[in-house]
Amino acid sequence: MDFDVYAFKGLYDIVARLRAPDGCPWDREQTPQTLRGALIEETYECVEAIDEQDPAHIKEELGDIFLLATMIAYMQEEAGFFSVSQVLEGIGEKLVRRHPHVFGNQTVKDSAEVLENWAKIKVEQEGRKPKDSILDEVSQSLPPLDRAYKLQSKAAKTGFDWTSVDEVFDKVQEELEEVRTAPQEALEGELGDLLFSVVNLCRFLHIEPSVALQRTNAKFTSRFKYVEKNIHETGLSTTSEKLALMNRFWEEAKSISP
Repeated sequence: MDFDVYAFKGLYDIVARLRAPDGCPWDREQTPQTLRGALIEETYECVEAIDEQDPAHIKEELGDIFLLATMIAYMQEEAGFFSVSQVLEGIGEKLVRRHPHVFGNQTVKDSAEVLENWAKIKVEQEGRKPKDSILDEVSQSLPPLDRAYKLQSKAAKTGFDWTSVDEVFDKVQEELEEVRTAPQEALEGELGDLLFSVVNLCRFLHIEPSVALQRTNAKFTSRFKYVEKNIHETGLSTTSEKLALMNRFWEEAKSISP
């Protein structure tokens, strides 16, 4: 195992120096609240690097996540709430406690039983209050697409689910038709229902919807940049009057990067 305990100490010392009275003005101005957006953004950039299967990029993005996590933890240490060491010790203790089949004598037959034991340990050993609803286990701070996926997954565990993927396809089609015929004042709700049903389809096909959408965003960006580049090389601008030409370049981009 190639692990240098001093590597994290080095990162900690750098963060402490940046936050020192004579450190970096920008870093000293930051708070956990101001770094929330960056933490989400860097996480998605890491997901993108994983999708690209680019080890160098993954390493870089993981470094950014480590930095933000360490910075936020150090801010709590500065405020006297808890130390960075306590954060690391806490997650270590939690992992050992929640894996008695690895660090103890308990045996499990599959990953489903691991998750069942995990839920019991949170209540019986960690003193977590049992949830009034299984859906209360899903964080309300998740992005809507991810939260929809997790809400559906939790409900499915109780048996409340479609019986076949064909039923889900039919539901998507039903919601799409309702969007087509909905009056303007009902469109927001109907589009929400359509999106929710598409997330259900993703779940049935074992696809993470946010990851799928992230890939499509990247694909659209690449193809549109190709359109922009080629339009500008002709001396023209990307305007609606040039839609036919832009569509031609779009088809070219699709053939280059399916």
